[in-house]
Amino acid sequence: MSNREPATGRLTRNPLCPGCDAPSQSRRDFLQRSSMGFGMLAFGGLTSQWAMAEASKQIPHFAPKAKHVIFLFMDGGVSHVDTFDPKPELTKRHGESVEWSDDLGSQAISPSRKWLKHLWEFKQRGESGLWVSDLFPHVAKVADDLCVIRSVVGETPLHGAQNLLLHTGRSIGAAPSLGSWVSYGLGTENENLPGYVLLNNDWVPNGGSQNFASSFLPATHEAAMVRADGTPVDNIVPSDPEEVQRAKLDFLREQDSAVAAARGGSDAIESAIKNYETAAHMQSLVPDLCDVSGESEATLNLYGVDRTDDYDKFYSLQCLRARRMVEAGVRFIEVTCPLTHNNNAPWDQHSALKLRHEENAQITDQPVAALLTDLKSRGLLDETLVLWAGEMGRTPHSSGDDGRDHHVSGYTIWMAGGGVRGGITYGETDEMGMSAIKDRVDIHDIHATVLHQLGVDHEKLTFRFGGRDMRLTDVHGNVIREVLT
Repeated sequence: MSNREPATGRLTRNPLCPGCDAPSQSRRDFLQRSSMGFGMLAFGGLTSQWAMAEASKQIPHFAPKAKHVIFLFMDGGVSHVDTFDPKPELTKRHGESVEWSDDLGSQAISPSRKWLKHLWEFKQRGESGLWVSDLFPHVAKVADDLCVIRSVVGETPLHGAQNLLLHTGRSIGAAPSLGSWVSYGLGTENENLPGYVLLNNDWVPNGGSQNFASSFLPATHEAAMVRADGTPVDNIVPSDPEEVQRAKLDFLREQDSAVAAARGGSDAIESAIKNYETAAHMQSLVPDLCDVSGESEATLNLYGVDRTDDYDKFYSLQCLRARRMVEAGVRFIEVTCPLTHNNNAPWDQHSALKLRHEENAQITDQPVAALLTDLKSRGLLDETLVLWAGEMGRTPHSSGDDGRDHHVSGYTIWMAGGGVRGGITYGETDEMGMSAIKDRVDIHDIHATVLHQLGVDHEKLTFRFGGRDMRLTDVHGNVIREVLT
């Protein structure tokens, strides 16, 4: 078809499709066809981007060991030397003034600091003999399922930057979260549910909503938030009778189909129509998915949903929902901690560490252990990778006698299930817990390993943006193969 002007023979452009060989039209025709004016133009741009992303969606590069990820985010920084990384030498030198220097990049220490011993006793747990402190008596019972990584290093001891680094691989933000990348790369097993769900406990961590956002990836891949208290999702209960809602959806379909026909067919608009249908299906599925009243009394007791304190029962509820969402086919689920006191973050104890760490452990310990136990009993742990991590650790020294500060030169996370080896530790910090000295692991290595277990090569999962192929791990990241089965 020619689109040359009759009088001049010049090649013209279709304003709805720059570069397409199709007739141009007047501004009046354009607005009439748009039906909703420039709002429809914006809609067309968004849906085109969505369709392009869907078309480029990748399948696993190799056979996956895991189908799902549950990320248990310990916001604020759990003390590694009080939980999973015992340091007898630290106890011996308790109360001594700190004198420390090395060439491993340890954080600077002011001269007034003193070494602070661990505040809970450590014991070897399970058949593996994994060291776990008394702070986590329930998690200690599932020690043989844990793969403890003691040599994680960060970039800067600031909550916001480290939270963003942990979630997005970039400490400055403006990048898609890990969950968004997983959703973009693999989608969801259940087309009626989102691929990435945030089980939030009514607290937005430092770094803000960018921790859970899709950034330059299509917005369909950002986290769908489910609250612990009250109605789980806004507008999840239809405000209209079923026949009225059906009529509205049919009207939207008719309008969108007309626009698609005017453009000679559009997969993007057809995909958008399907999104409306998915939203409608969610209204019927999500309330049942979030309602745990049908669970057995034994399961509710296992998680502690019957506990009386609100923070306790809400975190228990979210962990139980995480298991239910794995069963329903959600690909990536994150569970956050509640902020129980006036502080910068739940686990951020510069003082009153013993009190507040015990308070946080009271909230999280039982449900986390229950989640692993429940997944395992249902045959789901092998296909579900559970990641337990905060954005940093805490210093082995203190300016007082009951507090620790931010620490990123060597700290601990753990993984379980999903094809990782249980009952082992990987990496080491020095005798005082200051710096990672063996098998150092950075955040990009963790991300690369999570993707690998899902069957995705982190170097091949890309999205074209800003003139380059972007990826979660940027130009970094190595799979931690020593911890894999």
